[in-house]
Amino acid sequence: MATLAITNNPDIRFLGRLLGDVIRAYGGEALFKRIEYIRATSVDRHRGVAGAGAIDSGLDRLSLDETLDFVRGFMLFSMLANLAEDRQGVATEKDADVAAALERLAKAGIGREPVMALLEHALVSPVLTAHPTEVRRKSMIDHKNRIAELMRLRDQGVAETPDGDQVEEAILRQIALLWQTRVLRREKLGVPDEVETALSYFRDVFLPVLPALYARWDRALGDRAPSFLRPGSWIGGDRDGNPFVTAESMRFALARAAETVLDHYLESVHALGAELSISTEHSEVPEAVLKLAEASGDTGKSRSDEPYRRALTGIYARLSATHEQLVGKKPGRPSPIPAWPYGHPAEFREDLVAIARGLADGGPLATGGALGRLIRAVETFGFHLATLDMRQNSAIHERVVAELLKSAGVCDDYAALDEQARIELLRGELANARPLTSPYAVYSEETASELAIVREAAAAHARYGRDCIRHYIVSMAQSVSDLLEVHILLKEAGLYVPGDTPQAHIMAIPLFETIADLEAAPPIMAAWLGLPEVAAIAAGRGHQEVMIGYSDSNKDGGYLTSTWQLSRGSTALKPVFEKAGIAMQLFHGRGGAVGRGGGSSFSAILAQPPGTVQGRIRITEQGEVIAAKYGSPESAMTNLEAMTSATLLASLEPEQLAPADAERFAAAMDQLSDNAFRAYRGLVYETSGFTTFFRQMTPIAEIAGLKIGSRPASRKKSDAIEDLRAIPWVFSWAQARVMLPGWYGVGAALDAFEDKGLLREMASAWPLFRATLDNMEQVLAKSDMGIASHYAALVEDAELRDAIFGRIKDGWQQTQDGLLQVTRQTRLLEKHPLLDTSIRLRLPYIEPLNLLQIELMKRHRAGEADPRIGEGILLSINAIATALRNSG
Repeated sequence: MATLAITNNPDIRFLGRLLGDVIRAYGGEALFKRIEYIRATSVDRHRGVAGAGAIDSGLDRLSLDETLDFVRGFMLFSMLANLAEDRQGVATEKDADVAAALERLAKAGIGREPVMALLEHALVSPVLTAHPTEVRRKSMIDHKNRIAELMRLRDQGVAETPDGDQVEEAILRQIALLWQTRVLRREKLGVPDEVETALSYFRDVFLPVLPALYARWDRALGDRAPSFLRPGSWIGGDRDGNPFVTAESMRFALARAAETVLDHYLESVHALGAELSISTEHSEVPEAVLKLAEASGDTGKSRSDEPYRRALTGIYARLSATHEQLVGKKPGRPSPIPAWPYGHPAEFREDLVAIARGLADGGPLATGGALGRLIRAVETFGFHLATLDMRQNSAIHERVVAELLKSAGVCDDYAALDEQARIELLRGELANARPLTSPYAVYSEETASELAIVREAAAAHARYGRDCIRHYIVSMAQSVSDLLEVHILLKEAGLYVPGDTPQAHIMAIPLFETIADLEAAPPIMAAWLGLPEVAAIAAGRGHQEVMIGYSDSNKDGGYLTSTWQLSRGSTALKPVFEKAGIAMQLFHGRGGAVGRGGGSSFSAILAQPPGTVQGRIRITEQGEVIAAKYGSPESAMTNLEAMTSATLLASLEPEQLAPADAERFAAAMDQLSDNAFRAYRGLVYETSGFTTFFRQMTPIAEIAGLKIGSRPASRKKSDAIEDLRAIPWVFSWAQARVMLPGWYGVGAALDAFEDKGLLREMASAWPLFRATLDNMEQVLAKSDMGIASHYAALVEDAELRDAIFGRIKDGWQQTQDGLLQVTRQTRLLEKHPLLDTSIRLRLPYIEPLNLLQIELMKRHRAGEADPRIGEGILLSINAIATALRNSG
């Protein structure tokens, strides 16, 4: 588009100009001028240019075809602006890297030795999920990443690509391809599609980036760090509310993961074979390498004096056989040499280490290089690539176990038993080696499916090793029996083994989601770890994981109460685990939006209660956040560095808050949380007609038309807020520019709290409160009650609309005023200029999209059948989400 005076970012101006050239070339001069007019008038209004508010926006003169082109144009500008800002490090936090963390710890008197001791048992794990808020097709993301690669060449002053193309012309071509690429999916995503999308991130980003990061960390530490950062995935194993995840889809996910990582290893070994041309005529070769060469089966005379190459030929042959065994087919470049497959990744690593030791003669070849990176990759990814989590709702486990017990003649009505009776019955069954299932029994479809899943998990352990599936998450966990029921199912597949020292090859993990569940978590875990067999299993494993859910707790109790209850729950769990003598591992179920736990991972980890991290943390990465954080190697390195450095600091840095202050702050937070909870519940759950208001004001119904995930939007066939998934709940409020889940109720709480000085002290000295306010401030800055009022006009009942939207509007103003008072600012983001500039850049591009979306929704809801109307709505949802970034 034309030169954007609203920004000083040269990359945005450059890319915006090229986008304008593309629109002019493919859409025509008239379309370009119309889009440019709308853009310029919107920018002028947001810049406060005198008289701009009275200028006609030009939106009402767009035809339907022009509307679709306009929306695509603004969406592409937002995508390119995101790319430019990521390159400029707008979202990068200062000193959020491991080297800075080590320096900070050193100043606190903590040297390298305790850091290395922590890393020996540490685990930092980003877990990719398929939650549907990534509205862009992968093709769009791929073109964006190619533009990023070309921009890096331009930064280096390179005029031509390696293929001989002019760099700027190549960028222009990629933008032209973006303009002509279909934005929307025609078919709803299936689980295999979600698996393939996730694998592209593992293949293109995680596999090359993690070994490179470890090399950087090794240099900073002055020693080789253990392989503590290991990614995970839910895609293909998360069945909660998703009937399309089956034993078959889990088998597919695991096989494709194995194929992806083995292909990477084969390519790496092949490249090493080309590189290590060392001859025995010029180098002494250790016996271990000579043995590998002799056993390789490589009899080529031209390589007779090149034992490293011959050894790698044998390793490649074994990897090729491993590929055929685990994946069920030969690799793209199979070895012609017969070989036996590796039985375990450790065998493969051992062969690579033998070669590395052979090169370690003190010369330049002793450094890590490609071989060192490959060894690190094998340690990190094994033959499974990423640990796949299983997840299911506790209500389904209860029904399945009840059916198994009845079918086996053990208990006719398990559901009628009280909790203590259930525990006694289940423990008795777990102590008995006899299975409950019979090949002669006929089971319901639900029970047969759940049995097939655990049996597939057992088969996966046999095929890929136990690291491929380590965790079984129990959604809506509310009792000890909910966890024992998982052990019953595991036992049927041989994954729970009774005996004097019982074994559970997969860990049952409770997910505490609602406010009530979080409050009940400590006594449940105390009872769970108090069972002798569970304590023995946890002691053997070394830790027990607990998952805490940000999304549903927020939908249940509002932003402030959710944040505080998650912190309180973590704090209350700590002494439970200490008493049991078991290390606690928390799994944070965060989303992209602030209303679902989003925001800075660095700040969020640093804000965890003292003693609750202990070097081990897992965090979900969901929806559009995956592309934002891991869409390129550079952004992945930045975000993985931040997660790791924050984990080191949260685990080792001395607590800076005095006990007396911590007690005062906690008491204040209790009061704030209670008031915020009452305000939030009063609006969302206790106001008559609120559900109708929500469904008519926001595009929740239209969002269901997006082909953005395999999971249904609601857990049940119900319009109730309680049954709606947290993702579309947050996503729809973001589209309407209300962002209600990220702030509502906080204003009432701040206003009612009398000691404003204490609040300012908390914002200055307490990382938790500071991060809570920072995240909320970003949400308030992205919301717009003026735009929201246009959405509210969609509500048919004027009295209902005025009453509820009036409360929302007043609540927003109260929240903004309260935040500014506590943070001593005159306007939002005054103390965060880079973020302020970023958001202000986007606002002029979001407002016209919102207004067009509203008009299209009116026409759609009035029954107009033109398919371009529905397409325009979906395009606008896509465009607004792209511009807002963390909205899902």
